[in-house]
Amino acid sequence: MFAVRLEASVYDHMVRWAGTRPPDDRVVIVDIDEPSLARYGQWPWPRDLVGRLVERLREAHASVVALDIVFPEPQRGDERADFIFADALRAGGVILGYGLTFEEHTAESEHCVLHPFSTVVVQRGGDEVRPFFRATGVVCSLAPVAAAAGASGFLNAAPDRDGILRRVPLLAELHGHVYPSLALAAVSALTGTRDAVVHVANDNSTSLALGERVVPLDGRGNLLVRFRGAKRQFPYVSAADVLDARVGHDAFADKIVLVGTTALGTREVVATPLDTLFVGVEVQATVADNLLQGDFVRRPEAQGVIESGLTLASGLGVALLVATCGVSLGTALAASALGALWLAVVWLLSAQGVFVSPLFPTLGWLAAFSAVGLARFRMERTRADVAGIERGAARALMIQALLSLTEVRDAETGRHSRRTQQYTKLLAQELSTHPRFKEQLTPERIELLSSLAPLHDIGKVGVPDSILNKPGALTAEELSEMRRHPIYGRDVILNAEQKVRVRDDAVLSLAKEIVYTHHERWDGAGYPEGLRGEDIPVAGRIVAVVDVYDATTTRTLYRSPMSHEEVVAYIVAGRGSHFDPAVVEAFVRVAPVFEALSAQWSAKSIPA
Repeated sequence: MFAVRLEASVYDHMVRWAGTRPPDDRVVIVDIDEPSLARYGQWPWPRDLVGRLVERLREAHASVVALDIVFPEPQRGDERADFIFADALRAGGVILGYGLTFEEHTAESEHCVLHPFSTVVVQRGGDEVRPFFRATGVVCSLAPVAAAAGASGFLNAAPDRDGILRRVPLLAELHGHVYPSLALAAVSALTGTRDAVVHVANDNSTSLALGERVVPLDGRGNLLVRFRGAKRQFPYVSAADVLDARVGHDAFADKIVLVGTTALGTREVVATPLDTLFVGVEVQATVADNLLQGDFVRRPEAQGVIESGLTLASGLGVALLVATCGVSLGTALAASALGALWLAVVWLLSAQGVFVSPLFPTLGWLAAFSAVGLARFRMERTRADVAGIERGAARALMIQALLSLTEVRDAETGRHSRRTQQYTKLLAQELSTHPRFKEQLTPERIELLSSLAPLHDIGKVGVPDSILNKPGALTAEELSEMRRHPIYGRDVILNAEQKVRVRDDAVLSLAKEIVYTHHERWDGAGYPEGLRGEDIPVAGRIVAVVDVYDATTTRTLYRSPMSHEEVVAYIVAGRGSHFDPAVVEAFVRVAPVFEALSAQWSAKSIPA
């Protein structure tokens, strides 16, 4: 939760620094403001008066009139008023608003007249998904009024958990049908676009094709809103001036006119990254403006892999710069590189509308810098083989720092990774007594292997949170995505090597072996390559046994742990099929020590 809020805060700062663009002149707001209430009486107004306002706008050649207002009850004291209002709407060009509800138990809404949006969902393989919020009910206008309008859209726009509105849903589902937001319905009416295609890239990224325009959305159909500045960036015209014919026709001709209320006691306000008192009708105006201008804010489809690669590159870059250039120059160069990254992110957001979070690369930089500082302090005290000790200590501490970042994303994955360090060292030491492995598993190699083993699941930072933290068994599609984490992990390291121009590094080569091959099987039925027997690196064979032992002896979100005896029996049963027989034999000899270490970790995890 803290990491999510911190990343949201970073995004808000990027938005402010990136600057804003002027709104489209095809969007105007007619404001039922305090002068309007003083002139025509308190809100809500009689329906015939609202109908007259709509007719005035139509006479002024407004292309679309979108009402950010709901009319759920009949006009009190005047039954004819609703029919007069409906007649005003029946001439066309009017979009009515309504509110979707999401409570578990809601009243039936058969009386509502809503207008679905023709939508086709296209997915890149796998079962079809519905990438929209699913509503359970609706607060709508009277059926005769809604039927007369002929078009409608929902008004929902909920802020994030920190109270800031950054994204707005464009589509939502109710009782098996897909409905548009008020802004989307208005733009569709203006442009004549009647059909939409939703392309699903992954759980975090979709896109909406409206004619030739492609709108980037997140996995729930939300548009990341590109605000034009603080409040009142759009032209505001008082409803009283419209009713009194004090506004020229050119103010509304061929435009979308959004009608809403901003008078005290009638308005709804939200906080945005650029303002703390942003009225609801201007949110709808901003979304309509985004759709018309097409200058959207979007996140890359592979944002997790990109940000993870930048994080690893940042940490590794700090370590190598300080190690090769010294503390002063290395720190200055690393700080300059970090500053350049933030400037690049701001430019990318401002010029291209693409947002890549610099948060985790910055945390990686800070963690690696702290680690390198500690390593430097230790090396200054020993004054022995400064260059070699500096690189070794910096790398080791950088690994621990990057592992801490993995724990920020998923605490259990972090604890699992740390436990594997002890298990790996113990199993590798025992296996080194075998003549066939003596030359491969030297004391130095064992130390390096055990220090790198915790990174075996670093690729999980690229797996969507909805899969990684799912409290139940994974579907076939979700399992396929989870099984890509060895590829993500290897690509993160490769990306880091390229960015810092490191070649043939023994430490990173061993890290890639562990990350990429710890799910291969001795019989060739593993993933991602399906390697068999001796083709699997020794490091991958060792971590495969360690990974299975720790995963099965600890509790997960959806199953209880197995006993030590059950796990030993399971690993022995996999001898020659899942696991290298020689590694299994070594494991059996040290299994009692594994049990003792497992008990120690369990005791640490129990609250005092």
